[in-house]
Amino acid sequence: MFLVYNALLAVLILLLLPLILPVILFQKKYRGCTLQRLGFQTQQIKAHLSATQSGPVIWLHALSVGEVTSALPLVKAIRESIRPATLVFTATTRSGKELAEQLMAPHVDLVLFSPLDVPFAIRRYLAVIRPNCFILVETDFWPNWLQQLKRQQVPVMLVNGRISEQSFAFYHRLSFFFQPMFRCFSLLSMQTGQDRDKMLALGIPAEQVVCFGNLKYDLSVSRAVPFDYPAFNGKSIWVCGSTHPGEEELIFAAFKNVGADPRVCPDKEGEHRGSPLHLILAPRKIARGEELVRLAHSFGLSATLRSSGSIEPESPVLILDTIGELASCYGLARLAFIGGSLVDEGGHNPIEAAAQGVPVLFGQHMEDFAEIAHNLTDSGGAKMVTAETLAETAAAILRDDTLHEEMSKAARTLVEQQRGGVERHVQAVRELLGC
Repeated sequence: MFLVYNALLAVLILLLLPLILPVILFQKKYRGCTLQRLGFQTQQIKAHLSATQSGPVIWLHALSVGEVTSALPLVKAIRESIRPATLVFTATTRSGKELAEQLMAPHVDLVLFSPLDVPFAIRRYLAVIRPNCFILVETDFWPNWLQQLKRQQVPVMLVNGRISEQSFAFYHRLSFFFQPMFRCFSLLSMQTGQDRDKMLALGIPAEQVVCFGNLKYDLSVSRAVPFDYPAFNGKSIWVCGSTHPGEEELIFAAFKNVGADPRVCPDKEGEHRGSPLHLILAPRKIARGEELVRLAHSFGLSATLRSSGSIEPESPVLILDTIGELASCYGLARLAFIGGSLVDEGGHNPIEAAAQGVPVLFGQHMEDFAEIAHNLTDSGGAKMVTAETLAETAAAILRDDTLHEEMSKAARTLVEQQRGGVERHVQAVRELLGC
């Protein structure tokens, strides 16, 4: 399996090299990143770790922003519970690494780009980091990386593991490839019982697979990048997070309808004089900010980009085209909508909003978070909507204080009941380290 994978990888590199080589050589931001990921800057890593290393070395890795966020409770708990220890954190994407540098800096010894999945790069990383344990957060499976860790007898643990129905079908069709890769793990900790069952169905031994829950239930809101936007102070705010193309049109149309309802946000005399309801829309891809400003204008809505640094008091829409602020925005919200769910994108994690007692809406496409979505709706903390019912449902919650309070309490209670997974994960890390 690994021979076939590396042969295909070599062919792909040869085909793409003429296209990517000029970018690597002549664009500084890609040159530094690529050289590090190829393992050509390991001397700096070695020097840094030599000066700070004490205790076992724990290497944690996350793909991008969402996985970095998930990892934070575990990183903090490991730092507090396993002493002394040296923590190295890697991320694959540039946005993930930038967020890791913000959130992880007080808790880890070093933040790096992850190595590319070529054997010589991984071996160079392993030679200087010399991990006693490797922890992968949620996803980002790389065959060479996992094989090299196993070959060097480094215990490997997956945390917050999840498998969507689409991924499961893919893994199952190519089980001859994925089963040996998953067997490289010493322990696979899955978010839900359904995720554990899927891993078992792929032929992974039961003793390697556990269900320790979702680390995001243990997230502390205080970890978020502080959010301050004076133009929205004292306003009722609807936050729509991690939205995708095809959803924003529905959101802007619903926002106009909801804002026109005088029962949603009446003034002190009970009369409606212009909508005091404001919208914070956070696209999944922040590069779409300008596009969404234009789209808002097409609905007759004035919109401001968060990254512009300007404050537009009369603008009812703020496009959150920045990294790390969404969790804080949920803390200001009276209502939240979780994107990727009105279109077929599998949805995104609603826990950050629910943990802060915000009533949650999402569409029918929550396949990637099916159990969490079911628990939230079953508890009364969330409602599933369609394109046709989005505005009506949002207005009903916003204008009914009793309903709002019931949903808020239910959402917060569910999260509190599900907390505690971090302690189980830390104990498992201790056992892998033998301490």
